[in-house]
Amino acid sequence: MYNRKSAGPSKELAYKVTSLASDGYSPHQHQQYTKYLQQLRNEFIERWCKTTKPAIVFSELDRVRTLGTGAFGRVLLLKHSRSSKFYAMKVLEKEKIIKLKQVEHTLYEKRILEAIRFPFTVSMEFSFKDNSYIYFIMPFVTGGEMFTHLRRMGKFDEPLGKFYASQVILALEYLHFCNLVYRDLKPENILIDKNGYLKITDFGFCKVLQGRTWTLCGTPEYLAPELILSKGYGFSVDWWSFGVLLYEMNAGYPPFYANEPMKTYEKIVAAKYRCPSSFSSDLRDLVRNVLQVDITKRYGVMKNGVLDYKNHKWFKGIEWESILNCRSPPPFVPPYKNTSDTSNFERYDEEPINPAAYCRFSTEFEDF
Repeated sequence: MYNRKSAGPSKELAYKVTSLASDGYSPHQHQQYTKYLQQLRNEFIERWCKTTKPAIVFSELDRVRTLGTGAFGRVLLLKHSRSSKFYAMKVLEKEKIIKLKQVEHTLYEKRILEAIRFPFTVSMEFSFKDNSYIYFIMPFVTGGEMFTHLRRMGKFDEPLGKFYASQVILALEYLHFCNLVYRDLKPENILIDKNGYLKITDFGFCKVLQGRTWTLCGTPEYLAPELILSKGYGFSVDWWSFGVLLYEMNAGYPPFYANEPMKTYEKIVAAKYRCPSSFSSDLRDLVRNVLQVDITKRYGVMKNGVLDYKNHKWFKGIEWESILNCRSPPPFVPPYKNTSDTSNFERYDEEPINPAAYCRFSTEFEDF
């Protein structure tokens, strides 16, 4: 974990290459982009080491409706009474975090959300806590979950899948460059903004990684073989999950599925799957190179790293700088009426949030 130190404000995101390759992603482009990632990593470390105070008052946030629910709490839509700006607030119940032994993960999530800044990841605006709850305040992303749109469409056509896949690759490249392993990539954890671009959310399993880790966490259908086999793992697990996501986006269902988790795990460890006939030959080749049980042969982990993706035939025609700067026309833009439109989210029964009269678990949550 990084040592604390004071730091100044971060710089604005801006990236431009001085020359473009005529075919594929050139070594020159890669060298320039690596320097840019180094800048972003330095800014990440600065924010990681800096303690900030909220610029708003919690009582100024008015509850609108529930956007989603999870194991630890729920996500609410809020409206700031003074600015009329809308936010999404993740409400985490201290007692549930304690019972599920997720205190360390929740602390990591808070610090990571405060420190990351990238076009395709959600960042945290403010955080609060009271006697019973932890509150993470983030921008409201009007387009809803990728999962919702994938189920509505049945599957994505390859141009749309390629558009989304390119953003996920850039996001994972950024996270890994900051020594962060994400560990829960899936359509439910990817939001689509009003412009049709992605935002990876829910960093509850994300962790600063130095070397290897052994924690079993994630979603069964998306777990990597090395994670299931308790071999110790690193960033390779995110690339495996990307392969599963790539398959599901283009097929409409995951490659490994069974009624029982253990049977799902058996299929994963054996890499037992079949591509639909609708997959192009280039997509089949890409999936095959990502869903590799042998991590020495898995795209994203080998000598060329992310260049194996950026120069793959399936991504031919993708302008990576244009994608990074959100300048490529999106193949799909979620319909929405205004900045508070919640039609892309499911409806949930509303439940009250009633903090206790005394501070609960004050020692465990002292660092929040």
